[in-house]
Amino acid sequence: MTNQDQPIDLDKIRQQYDFLPYPESEINLFPTSLEQLYIHSLATPYYLRYQTVVNTHDKIILDAGCGSGMQALALAAANPGAKIIGVDLSERSVELARQRFAYHNIDNAEFHAISLDDIQQLGYKFDLINCDEVLYLLPDPGATLKLFHSVLSSKGIIRSNLHSYHQRVQYYRTQELFQFVGLYNEDSVENALAIVKESLDNLQDSVRIKTFFQHYSNNQLQNTPLPLKDKLMDEWLLTNYLLRGDKGYTIPELFDFLENANLNFLSMVNWRHWNVADLFKNQDNLPLFWEMGLESASEAEKLHLYELFNPVHRLLDFWCVNDNDSPFPTSPISWRGEQWSNCLVSLHPILRRASIKEDLLTCISQRQEFEISQYVKFPSLQPVTIDSTLISCLLPLWEAPQSFTQLVAHWLAIQPLCLDTLEPKTEEQSFWEISQLLIKLETFTYILLELTD
Repeated sequence: MTNQDQPIDLDKIRQQYDFLPYPESEINLFPTSLEQLYIHSLATPYYLRYQTVVNTHDKIILDAGCGSGMQALALAAANPGAKIIGVDLSERSVELARQRFAYHNIDNAEFHAISLDDIQQLGYKFDLINCDEVLYLLPDPGATLKLFHSVLSSKGIIRSNLHSYHQRVQYYRTQELFQFVGLYNEDSVENALAIVKESLDNLQDSVRIKTFFQHYSNNQLQNTPLPLKDKLMDEWLLTNYLLRGDKGYTIPELFDFLENANLNFLSMVNWRHWNVADLFKNQDNLPLFWEMGLESASEAEKLHLYELFNPVHRLLDFWCVNDNDSPFPTSPISWRGEQWSNCLVSLHPILRRASIKEDLLTCISQRQEFEISQYVKFPSLQPVTIDSTLISCLLPLWEAPQSFTQLVAHWLAIQPLCLDTLEPKTEEQSFWEISQLLIKLETFTYILLELTD
């Protein structure tokens, strides 16, 4: 029996997470990673779909498989005013989630120890469904996506993920080993874990399943204090070598699931890291075979090619939407003067923080470049910087969204002369300079451009 054929026992999965709720983090911790908040913010996928800055007040968000509530807390932090609904099989995990929210005085939330099959009984239509690190554990991911579709609002968005079969194939081989010798039938998770650890201790260092474990232990936990190191190693073994129900999937299978659930693929969450052309030395001079092939390839085919070339992503992490909703976002590269005149410019909500504004003011006073990508790195492959002569024009965005014409006027007031000729700068020159800056930053969703007419 291979990993893909292993039967899924939901009671065993519940038992595993009752034994070790995930994530097992201190209740006083609050999510501060801007990258994590960026992923959990409805503003990110909503803009990609609708080219509109969404107001999250009174939005309803489902955290499907909420565990101990750390991600639900990130959803609350990233979406001010939204109502958070968390569901999980594990009663112990749900109780920890309730305690976590109570500790942080967040009362616009509710948690239920129920199966995902019962979410229709909650009576909500959700604006965002977050199902992180869960879908690959379920018997039928396609059926679960259909269920999510049934409780999705008309402009709702689903974020979920599957384990990549190609990236995790070595772990599935190890899972097959421990399933074959009966550890997956072990009633006590603690006993199964002890047997695995004893086995690894006694295997020669050259044995593959031991080298994978040692790589994690030696590289990622090298300077970790012993009590915490032991705890993290146990968690790693449970979520890789003893993960009950774990299955891996491919890109074609993901797109089949979406099609059968009447959902449309929107984007990979880390979309900048799935560009197959980036795998070649020179994107502008691809071999003719690949240049022609990629020009005609669908989005699904390009993603599949990327993974066959370079299976480095553990998760097929994606956003999807209703298939009957077809807006037509336009690239600002193609905008003309009238469109720019009707454009409202906003900073991504996650970047609108006083600490970042202070960094910007420091760069302005010291005439240094401002690296806007340092706060949320993954939308870009390289540092994204703003020239010291331009960064001051962005400052008003930390107070409120600005019209494009306001930013142009602000820029003219700051720099009324051309630096090379000292002649008065025209409005057309300022228009071009600001539009080029915004086009650059909008590419990475650091700046959001919304047509108001």
